[in-house]
Amino acid sequence: MWTTAKAPSLAEIEAMADAIFRRLPTGFRDLCEGVIIRVDDFPTEEVLDEMQAESEFDLLGLFQGVGLPFRSHDDIARLPNMIWLYRRPILDYWAEHEETLGRIVRHVLIHEIGHHFGLSDDDMAAIEAAAD
Repeated sequence: MWTTAKAPSLAEIEAMADAIFRRLPTGFRDLCEGVIIRVDDFPTEEVLDEMQAESEFDLLGLFQGVGLPFRSHDDIARLPNMIWLYRRPILDYWAEHEETLGRIVRHVLIHEIGHHFGLSDDDMAAIEAAAD
């Protein structure tokens, strides 16, 4: 069977992320109204430079936009918030760890949604530590 196995495509990872998102609690999803979830193979060079990444495999996902707590009704029209999942770094991480691909995609998606909610990486690490 392994001789015919292939890495999931962009469309397959996107379908997985969509299915994971749909299983999140309704209230959680409601707060994500208008957020666009995209899957790409790698971050752009601009993103890598901005995030000071050493390698194109350093980022599994990215939130771009203005987090909910930082929005104002007086803001001028802006681009929608976006969550990026990066397929190749996710697959690389999956190959090196003992987690299922679905669990990794779920973790990255929820982590980036956390940024949409205005949480920092440190905030989310503390929440995860408390949950464990």
